[in-house]
Amino acid sequence: MNKQNLGIILIVLGALMLILSYAFSLEDYNFYNIGALLIIIAGIVTHIIMTKRS
Repeated sequence: MNKQNLGIILIVLGALMLILSYAFSLEDYNFYNIGALLIIIAGIVTHIIMTKRS
């Protein structure tokens, strides 16, 4: 696995968490949605940092 792909993987993981929360009616649990949002933001920041370094 390339280190540059870590940000993309985090973004996809956060998006999958949001999709699964909607599929299993977990959208009322704020901690789950906030966790997914934080993972997406961390993925975006990681991707930007890794792209600028290479």
